[in-house]
Amino acid sequence: MFKRVLLKLSGEFLAGDSGFGISPETTAGLAHLITQAHAGTGVELAIVIGGGNLWRGARNGAGMDPATADYIGMLGTVMNAMALQDAMEAAGQPTRVMSAIQMQAVAEPYIRRRAMRHLEKGRVVIFGGGNGAPFFTTDTTSTLRALEIGADVVLMAKNKVDGVYDSDPQKNPDARRFDTLTHMDVVERRLEVMDATALTLCQDKGLPIVVFDLFGEGNLRRLLSGERVGTLIQTPVPDPAAAG
Repeated sequence: MFKRVLLKLSGEFLAGDSGFGISPETTAGLAHLITQAHAGTGVELAIVIGGGNLWRGARNGAGMDPATADYIGMLGTVMNAMALQDAMEAAGQPTRVMSAIQMQAVAEPYIRRRAMRHLEKGRVVIFGGGNGAPFFTTDTTSTLRALEIGADVVLMAKNKVDGVYDSDPQKNPDARRFDTLTHMDVVERRLEVMDATALTLCQDKGLPIVVFDLFGEGNLRRLLSGERVGTLIQTPVPDPAAAG
């Protein structure tokens, strides 16, 4: 049973069928799903959301200074965080947006202890603005924020992919899904779970990752209730007694 979790969402979850922008209907559906799954569990929930539905530096920022392209992407994550906040509060869930890039008119500045206090009071905290520096993905931001707030796990939400496979299940009908992996398994098998910087940080700090299908019936609720869903990535902690 988790006490505090960090949920990593893709910006595309807000886009709807167009695959671009923010769809109010799709965002409302996502907010309802998360709010209903979270209600009554007693689990403290933080969220990091990407900005790929609005901006991808490698594609949209071609020919642009890379740092500038990344900063634009960070601003996109704040836009998504605000949209998700609005939808979640309409669904009855108190929410706070905290941004690593200061913009007090629309979001609180990210302050670690303030974020933890919000969580303790039952508010969902949505982190926007990346980690405030270019050249880092929202995967890395998710890992960093999870460690800072003392989260028990990073939940990597996917769409129509119910875990980690040894090959692309949409192309290979014989692809095998893993129930459990270690962080090193992911590295050695070159499995696409998160970027290398984020994965290494999780491994070094012993932070578990769960990869799961967010839209699978009841999956998020089951995870927050302590059930096994998707693929668990965890490196066993050595037993000091065994070493002695």
